[in-house]
Amino acid sequence: MEKLTYSSSDDNEELEDAEYIDPYCCEEKPQTITFEDITCASYVIKHGIVETPCIKSHFSDITGMDIYLKKEFLQYTGSFKERGARYTLLMLPEEKRKLGVISASLGNHAQALSYHGFKLNIPVTVVMPIVAPIMKIEKCRRYNANVVVQGKNMAESKIIAMKIAKEKGYTYINGYDHPHIMAGQGTIGLEIVEQVKDIDAVVVPVGGGGLIAGISLAIKTLAPHVKIIGVESERCASFSKALEVGKPVEVNIGATLADGLAVPMVGYNAFATAKPLIDKMIVVQEKWIAIAILRLIELEKVVVEGAGACGLAAILAGQLDELKGKRVVLNLCGGNIDTTILGRCLERGLAADGRLLKFVVTVSDRPGGISDLCKLISSVGVSIKDILHERAWVTCDVFSVEVKVVVETIDVDHAIQLKNLLTSTYKKVHFVDFPEHMNGLNGNLKI
Repeated sequence: MEKLTYSSSDDNEELEDAEYIDPYCCEEKPQTITFEDITCASYVIKHGIVETPCIKSHFSDITGMDIYLKKEFLQYTGSFKERGARYTLLMLPEEKRKLGVISASLGNHAQALSYHGFKLNIPVTVVMPIVAPIMKIEKCRRYNANVVVQGKNMAESKIIAMKIAKEKGYTYINGYDHPHIMAGQGTIGLEIVEQVKDIDAVVVPVGGGGLIAGISLAIKTLAPHVKIIGVESERCASFSKALEVGKPVEVNIGATLADGLAVPMVGYNAFATAKPLIDKMIVVQEKWIAIAILRLIELEKVVVEGAGACGLAAILAGQLDELKGKRVVLNLCGGNIDTTILGRCLERGLAADGRLLKFVVTVSDRPGGISDLCKLISSVGVSIKDILHERAWVTCDVFSVEVKVVVETIDVDHAIQLKNLLTSTYKKVHFVDFPEHMNGLNGNLKI
């Protein structure tokens, strides 16, 4: 049985030798779900969730794939988590409904549980780590949930939630590993098969594993030939590590744009269910997630969070080129991105895309030196976004000034043109993280 211990970083409370057990998630006896569980969930929740569209994407014209987007961000709380949350709440015995439920979540599961608990008149408590997006915390409070913001990560928040559950008699609902949660998420697979004919592959973002467990079971049952591909961020690749060692293990996770996937250890039930059904796992770099968020806004006019953009990120990074000419479904699993984080994502996406550049150039400090630089930049149609000059720390001579410039270009090719012009004109030019290696995103993904 899973043993969880916690030393509070806030009040020095030590919980030594304490054991908090989730009876639905046991390492020794993982519970796999069946196709019948998913069809049952579909019937039970059909009047309480949105049957989201799965439509052909504009990316089909520029990637060489026939891409369809399953828009789960259109659920009322902005993510697929509503399906499993509603089904699990509806399956509770009456006495447990009255006492209430509790869970640990970075945000989407917490929102889904809070919203459907409010709708079903079931008291909900959610424990959210201090790194959870503020927007998600506030939304849970709006749904009348009791919100506890404590724990530096999901592992700590889970321990705190289970401690409270034991003390108060609440039912703890694991947001990705509870069997009813997985069955609820699997209803997405049923809809995909119904909405898109002749599918070749389905790409699924992976955090704790509940989503890919449910979807892969539903799709592989109805269409065994369809490839199931999981995608994780490089900073929280817990499922890939579990596949490597053969069982769920805890990994160190870093801050990631795909915060909804930042689960340190995949679920025992989810891993047991999904492992034999997954055809490929991919780990994507953060810069490609940022670019994917940017691309989805520009081309599809949709705003998704980092987790929802991971599938497209893998395609843009060239990690799924074997699917060219194939019909592929991407799961846009959530749209709950903090507005402040969105701004950073767009800027990082533009920078990684070669459309936002930063460089330092040393020019003459005599009259007209900076003016000549500005004229040179504008001569190739590049727009200056910010400029700052520095005199005191320039060591070459007193007649020079170091100028830090941020500019906006059309694409990587335009950026290369500017770089060549500047390096041929000035002796000292340094570009910060110039994206030359991207080669215009393989030359076929420009907007």
